[in-house]
Amino acid sequence: MLEFTRRRSRWVLGVFAVLAVVLGALGATLFERVEGGGYTDAGSESSRALEILREEFGQAPPNLLLLVETESSVDDPESTAAATALVANLQERDGVAEVMSYWTTHLPALRSVDGKQGLIVASVLGSEREIDQRVTAISGELTGEQGSLQVRAGGFAMLMHETVEQSKTDIAKGEAIAFPLTLIALLFVFGGLVAASLPLLVAIGTVLTTMGALWLLTLFTPLSVSATNVATLLGLGLAIDYSLLIVSRYRDELAEGRTPADAVATTLRTAGRTVAFSALTVAVALAGLLFFPLLAIRSMGYAGIVVAALAALVSLTVLPAALLLIGTRIDKGQLGWWFLRAPRPAPGEGAWHKLATAVMRKPISIGLAVTALLLLLGAPFLGVNLGFPDERILPESMDSRQVTETVARDFRESDQHTLVAVLPDSAYSAAGLDTIARAMSDLDNVRRVDTATGSYAQGGLLVEPTAANARFRVEQAVYLSIVPTTGDSDALASLVEQVRAVQTPSELLVGGVAAANADSVAAIENELPWALGFVVIMMLIALFALTGSVVLPVLAVILSALSLTATFGALVWIFQDGHLSGVLGFTVTGDLSATVPVMLFAAAFGLAMDYQVFLLSRIREEYDRTGKNETAVALGLERVGRIVTAAAILISLVFLGFLASDITFMKAFGIGLPLAVIVDATLVRGFLLPAAMKVLGEANWYAPEFLRRLHERWGLDDSGSARSPKREVVVRDPLAARPEAIVVVDPLARAEAARAEAARAEDGAGARETLSASVGSRESSD
Repeated sequence: MLEFTRRRSRWVLGVFAVLAVVLGALGATLFERVEGGGYTDAGSESSRALEILREEFGQAPPNLLLLVETESSVDDPESTAAATALVANLQERDGVAEVMSYWTTHLPALRSVDGKQGLIVASVLGSEREIDQRVTAISGELTGEQGSLQVRAGGFAMLMHETVEQSKTDIAKGEAIAFPLTLIALLFVFGGLVAASLPLLVAIGTVLTTMGALWLLTLFTPLSVSATNVATLLGLGLAIDYSLLIVSRYRDELAEGRTPADAVATTLRTAGRTVAFSALTVAVALAGLLFFPLLAIRSMGYAGIVVAALAALVSLTVLPAALLLIGTRIDKGQLGWWFLRAPRPAPGEGAWHKLATAVMRKPISIGLAVTALLLLLGAPFLGVNLGFPDERILPESMDSRQVTETVARDFRESDQHTLVAVLPDSAYSAAGLDTIARAMSDLDNVRRVDTATGSYAQGGLLVEPTAANARFRVEQAVYLSIVPTTGDSDALASLVEQVRAVQTPSELLVGGVAAANADSVAAIENELPWALGFVVIMMLIALFALTGSVVLPVLAVILSALSLTATFGALVWIFQDGHLSGVLGFTVTGDLSATVPVMLFAAAFGLAMDYQVFLLSRIREEYDRTGKNETAVALGLERVGRIVTAAAILISLVFLGFLASDITFMKAFGIGLPLAVIVDATLVRGFLLPAAMKVLGEANWYAPEFLRRLHERWGLDDSGSARSPKREVVVRDPLAARPEAIVVVDPLARAEAARAEAARAEDGAGARETLSASVGSRESSD
């Protein structure tokens, strides 16, 4: 592959440019194919209730409100005529059912207290994409000034529609912030315009191809709008991180006198292997999201896998081709001193080396102190209250939010939080249905229950059935409409439990927004152990292949998880409890969207393991070379500490683009991801990792004999190729004129070699001596 890239560099770049343009053009229409919702479990009880309601009754709970405002009164002839025309327009539209209004029913609940506002309530049917398309048409044609009326649209369907539209704006704002900040940081890192531009070009190419790939993915599976946000900012971050590693190593190789071709070859064997392995860990972490039935979470998993793979692919193919063409001109356009190319201190004199050495002098006390600090920062998460997004996640200027707040303030009651109880059994007599309706109407926070036998309130019959009540019964099923007295999410969740607890002779299915939210939280809780188990097991296997140890993978997983404690604590402290709400510009809801911790964990854990790969790969290399655990840890941190720090800063700057979003739960990513990355790159890598590896000592590199043989055959050596069963160990006499440390190719022999060196040093042997030993099974060279 490298030889092909070397000979066909221009061809590789040309093909990629065409591919990026084509896929970018497809990605430009991605928002037309994604869905604004995705927060429900398609296999849940609430979803089954809505499916029966839609298929058997041709109905659904109200999800669209039109708030009609007049200057005089909703009862004057002109207003009545205009409003009645609006109702007729809605009734004639495909996919719109259950249209009710104050002007056609004269229900007091649909008229404001001051008489200047009225409501039109409707159910928009179809898939989430079809609902969005219908709401787009309705809001475009029936809102705004309609004769003497002023009309605004609200309801859950409008909330999802405006979420999609806001996401489009947020992505543009996020990119406008991330690109300039990242370019400035890259100029500081590299000091040259050419070198600094390469990571950004790779990032742009990654984002374009990822958006196009997601467009193609929508041909096979639905995607939520959450996938687009992840694809953009995670793609920028990963591409810049991987490019930073590749370009930095390439410049180092040039500085050592290698030709551009040799420098690229060495870079791909070393940093390239790390990039590929890092992308695998990120993809595995995000693949855990595929276990969840919620489309919003699964979509982020799809996007994460695609973007990690493409970021690595572009960094390992297109970027090397560009480096081969640029050659030694990589440093053209230098602006002066730069971070990574500043004169390096002598081995053992760098800041990271000194920090690691200091930590390893008192590993237990320092490790416990840092762990206690992280647990303290994470303590607020113990009081987490999980919920689901409502209109308050959007800016105050959005129609869906304004309509909901206006109805809550100016109307005595509203049907927008209606629950439905579906009884898919035609055997119910009028008396039996009457008993169930009375029981449900007597529950706390229930204003009214409507069904085929009439309307009920406070355990008694309120209104006798009319012809309109016939819609509640069909040949195969019957349902009840339950109108709550409150819109409080906790009270509604409690009401869902109470309704489901009502005794019925046969199956009872409860649906509605509150029921769907409760089912979604339950689905997340049920699938979480499986997702975590998958991610942890796959990470352990991958890190074993990298290190040959069964201890280091476990340590890496524990430290990566510990690095997230401060992040989760901050999420609750800021977004649930409301601290900094004025600074960040969001409305406090008193809960945290249940999808945020799950999606944030997957992304942040993947990035944490990404940096683990960077460090453990180099620490293992140093341990193979020296056979000394402490020396390997200190030198490994010294060699890659600056790169990891630069990568963490750059990707944090990119993730700050989430803060530009006007959607509250996207701001949570703008706080959570940078905080997780910074904590991981400082407190965990600088303090906990060296402290833990010092305490564990040689046990860091332990593996049972059968796993050693497995790793010897199938594991990865420093060049990324499969290990050969033939091993040699070369030990230099420390008393020679120019003593050298132990040179160990196989970590399985490092302990033997170290003991041999110590024995010769004690004996005072002065003659230069070379010891060659074969370790493990030796294959015949014949």
